[in-house]
Amino acid sequence: MSGSNFLDTVNVFFNRAAEVSKLPAGLLEQIRVTNRVLSLKFPIRKDDGTIEVIEGYRAQHSHHKLPTKGGIRYSKLVDEQEVRALSALMTYKCAIVDVPFGGAKGGVKISTTKYSVSELERITRRYTFELIQNNFIGPGIDVPAPDYGTGEREMGWMQDTYHSMVGGIDADACVTGKPVVLSGIRGRKEATGRGVYFGIEEAMSNQEDMDKLGLKTGVDGKTFIVQGLGNVGYHAALFMIEAGATMVGIAEREGSIYCKDGIDLKAVYEHRVSSGSILGFSDACEEMPKKEGAKLLEYPCDILIPAALEGVITEKNADRIQCKILAEAANGPTNVAAHDILTNKGVLIIPDLYLNAGGVVVSYFEWLKNISHVRYGRIGRRSEQKAYTKILKEIEKLSGRSYSDTELEDLSRGADEAALVDSGLNDTMITAYNEINAIRKELNVDLRVASFLSAIRKVSRIYEIGGIFP
Repeated sequence: MSGSNFLDTVNVFFNRAAEVSKLPAGLLEQIRVTNRVLSLKFPIRKDDGTIEVIEGYRAQHSHHKLPTKGGIRYSKLVDEQEVRALSALMTYKCAIVDVPFGGAKGGVKISTTKYSVSELERITRRYTFELIQNNFIGPGIDVPAPDYGTGEREMGWMQDTYHSMVGGIDADACVTGKPVVLSGIRGRKEATGRGVYFGIEEAMSNQEDMDKLGLKTGVDGKTFIVQGLGNVGYHAALFMIEAGATMVGIAEREGSIYCKDGIDLKAVYEHRVSSGSILGFSDACEEMPKKEGAKLLEYPCDILIPAALEGVITEKNADRIQCKILAEAANGPTNVAAHDILTNKGVLIIPDLYLNAGGVVVSYFEWLKNISHVRYGRIGRRSEQKAYTKILKEIEKLSGRSYSDTELEDLSRGADEAALVDSGLNDTMITAYNEINAIRKELNVDLRVASFLSAIRKVSRIYEIGGIFP
């Protein structure tokens, strides 16, 4: 899907929600439009001494809350329309999960496989320099995070560049998704995939909805296919499997593999790391080469999890998709026509702007940690442990049971940072799902329209109550 088509798709869904919002047209237009876009071209010196001009972007969709927040992706598909679309989704996503940021998104138009590590570092640092020069980065201005083609390493380079050029006591909060040793937060790497699992789990706890789909409640015993074995897809699959689901298929850019009896996630991941491909995996029952790999999306399963780039489900394949639940871990994997086809078929679509919000939720926790300069759990953990120990000792007296030292330690352990982050993410995803599901049933709309409507209502209140209009 081109960037312009992606933006059109986002706006079509926004307009469907706007029609039932009963809000003034001018207010809706202010919520919809992108506030600022930075378009860049900058030179970098390659390892062989040649100069290459790199194209980059950063869009700030909404300033109703500051800072703005959103990832940086490295991809040859990056263009201005794509970052506009993704920044809009970030605004709506943050609103849905009650994270107080405006939406933003950035991108650099490169294929990471074509550059050395040192060249990628130079690209990242120069891109960060341009953001600083144009006031598009800062703890209270605009806070990037990882996205497709970037990760902890790139965030570390951005943080270091910001420290060198700007500094300040809160400089660590200029980006999130950093390594833990550079003031990152435990649980951020797996946060988006973990949030995808929490969202699916909550949706599948609804008895009425599962009855309509002919499924039992809960993730246990269900089959799923994942498209994209990157950070999000891998962790979503990992948590699904830990909950008792069976992964029957994996689609990647080099091709797809399928086995109705299940695929060992860790084994296939190790095979891909060592060989560079999921193809050739010994336990695969069926292989599809690159040109046929997309056919896996049409194979039977309870849950289909697209976790790569946008535009993989269209009117060309939607009729043949056999899943009962489409869980959109990627941004914009389903176009408008495909959404309508699948909805009419009775497929429950858990939309991207809710389901993959786990990353920004935990990024918010990381940003708060950097602003407060206190690690989660540092103040209260030992106090909790002492209180739990006292309770257990009283239980021993009353019950006559004696706990071993190991049992006492396990049962009385206070919550550390990872546990608190996981708890906060779980609560956020549950609360947000119940909010959008209530809107869905109240107005007889699908979950995507309900999600957009939830976001529109929340952003509109800030504009109206806050007196932002002059």
